[in-house]
Amino acid sequence: MTLYHVAWCPECAAVREKLAELKARYDEVIVPDARPARREVFEVSGQYYVPVLKDGETVLTETYDILDYLDEHYGGVEKKRPAKGDEDDEAPCCSL
Repeated sequence: MTLYHVAWCPECAAVREKLAELKARYDEVIVPDARPARREVFEVSGQYYVPVLKDGETVLTETYDILDYLDEHYGGVEKKRPAKGDEDDEAPCCSL
């Protein structure tokens, strides 16, 4: 399992915290801050936003999808997503 992320991104931090909570083993790839320079992310996911989680053939690009996937596949309790409009949009997909 590989997590593509940037250090300052709150959504990336949420995924890292979930991985730590679940004691899941993963490789991390810290990508450049500027989206156009995130070639590795694009090659894996077809887009430049982070976080991106690749687990075998599965590639996830949305934070809530990643968290749900980790809960489902690595032993956590499934959490419900907030209703549309309830989520904090301050740093959507860490899109510089």
